[in-house]
Amino acid sequence: METLEETELCFPQINASCMKPKRPHFQTMLTYVLLFSVSLLTASLNLLVIISISHFKQLHTPTNHLLLSLAVSDFFMGLLMFCQIDGCWFLGNLMCNLYQYLAFIIGSVSVGTMVLISVDRYVAICKPLRYSTEITQRRIKICVCLCWICSIIYTGLYLKDNLKQPGRYNSCFGECVILINYIAGLADLVISFLLPITVIIVLYMRVFVVAVSQARAMRSHIGAVSLQRSVKVTAKKSELKAARTLGVVVGVFLICLCPYYIVSLTGQDTLLHSSSAAFVIYLYYFNSCLNPLIYAFLYPWFRKSIKLIVTLKILQPESCEANML
Repeated sequence: METLEETELCFPQINASCMKPKRPHFQTMLTYVLLFSVSLLTASLNLLVIISISHFKQLHTPTNHLLLSLAVSDFFMGLLMFCQIDGCWFLGNLMCNLYQYLAFIIGSVSVGTMVLISVDRYVAICKPLRYSTEITQRRIKICVCLCWICSIIYTGLYLKDNLKQPGRYNSCFGECVILINYIAGLADLVISFLLPITVIIVLYMRVFVVAVSQARAMRSHIGAVSLQRSVKVTAKKSELKAARTLGVVVGVFLICLCPYYIVSLTGQDTLLHSSSAAFVIYLYYFNSCLNPLIYAFLYPWFRKSIKLIVTLKILQPESCEANML
């Protein structure tokens, strides 16, 4: 216990340096290895998703464009994950603010993309006849671009006081903190959490009700449908399967996101810099690693694309035309 309570400086040569808990060397190395492994895995898996959807033309669907946006944000989250090193920041105040700025943008984009995914599944299940006309690739691309642009602008306004003077709220050298006042924090809670989460839950509750009724109707009339009607039933089944898969993605996202905001509510002014919040922060980051794992288990096209990528068959001429579905 005495060893754990001892402290050492982040920068021993600087008297104003922050202090960090002194842990056994094995524990420190294990933490670094674990962080690096999860960060590398997250970036690698999401890069596979990005390559798959971007390369194979058959995967260029409105829903997959939303998954592509989510994979891009998760990829950058994987790269940022390794920067959280044992309470000490070694890259300077400017890089600290840039890191926090990118982290907030990525989090905002993830939430916005989840809302778009919920809207996409709502229209596909609840209004199937209007889906092909209302949810087009062009509209989805515009929505994705607006999501990223709005996240960049919103985060800039949210962190403007911290961006004006990097490190202004640091209490010692080697610290990386931002200070959010109560009003801004409350507004962010509503805009970035309560409002989008409410929209997601309401839409998916509606999707669930309609999906259950459609599944019962298909089971009741499956023996009496004609060939033309069978094609429609098959299409509905594929949409229902996609809704279930994306429902898992959204559900896991909510499980990982909610503790983060709950801990944020219990804090005072500082955010993203307390030992008690470390677990929920890493849980929030780890969600970016879980998404491609969900695709691997539930999407056959992702498993097939991984094989083609790993074996370098995507380098062959016209590989983008391969049948992935």
